[in-house]
Amino acid sequence: MDVTLLMSKGGPVMWILLGYSVIAMAIVVERLIYFYLLPKVNRESINLNALPDDQRSARISPEAAIACGVKQAAEEGVMDLVNVASRIGNEHLGKMESGLRTLAWLGNTAPLLGLFGTITGMIKAFQVIELAGGKVDAQMLAAGIWEAMITTGAGLAVAIPVLFLLHFLEGVVDGRARSMQFVASRVIEQLPHSTASGVNSQFNHKDMSVHAI
Repeated sequence: MDVTLLMSKGGPVMWILLGYSVIAMAIVVERLIYFYLLPKVNRESINLNALPDDQRSARISPEAAIACGVKQAAEEGVMDLVNVASRIGNEHLGKMESGLRTLAWLGNTAPLLGLFGTITGMIKAFQVIELAGGKVDAQMLAAGIWEAMITTGAGLAVAIPVLFLLHFLEGVVDGRARSMQFVASRVIEQLPHSTASGVNSQFNHKDMSVHAI
């Protein structure tokens, strides 16, 4: 079906949904590139002696950044290494979660916007019936019905893939969060005068309840 016809028949809501899809696609592509370029590390073979000096280096993985930060803190005499690991881990999680709230907002509101278009389309259809005194045919109601049906379908067509991709990206973030937690616990266990108790409870992936529902 002609896209131009759909956009014209669907009314202003269709253009808003088009904007939704463009923004969502831009976020997804940017996040996929970000995760692809994000350095990876074998968490089973973290070598404390081979870590870089700067845990904020752009070429260091989040796992290695945690190990480096914990090692530096231990050398400086910091006793609460769990808090150090949590702080560094949450900083990297914040970077990985960038854009996901917006993606969730787009995915959750797209069907509502489509429903709004449905309501406005039906209002137009009933206005035509009122003005015609109840004596109308299907062609006279076509414009309002077009807008009502198209916007509903468009809202769902935008929301479904956006929420699917959101859950996929959240899964990627969850995987890296678990990896960072493992590295934090293992590094702290290897250092003297430290304890790894509390790592699992303090270093967790941020609450994602504001995302897909």
